[in-house]
Amino acid sequence: VQLQASGGGLVQPGGSLKLSCTAHGFTLGDYAVGWFRQVPGKERERVSCISNSGDRTYPADFAKGRFTVSRDDAKNTVDLQMSSLKPEDTAVYYCAINTICGTTLFAYSYWGHGTQVTVSS
Repeated sequence: VQLQASGGGLVQPGGSLKLSCTAHGFTLGDYAVGWFRQVPGKERERVSCISNSGDRTYPADFAKGRFTVSRDDAKNTVDLQMSSLKPEDTAVYYCAINTICGTTLFAYSYWGHGTQVTVSS
């Protein structure tokens, strides 16, 4: 049972990037999926979350209008499409599952290794 975040890389300010969260060994559609990010020395923060049904998303204020989370149950993935990227979006991005899109990080599980996103010119 594993979650894998992928798709990170180096992108210029104003650019776009799509991250994918892929589940191995279980059905991702049975869970709410959260995207998080962390910068060294700072607390991990939630970027967005999508309900298990896919009908509701919960973006952080900094993600509204720029980041979109979506599900592809056929591929057993949840994607995070990021646009208008800023240098302050530089972080390691993680995905994790929960029964609901709660705000308590400790309620999420199967964090995986994360994927590095660097926004720089």
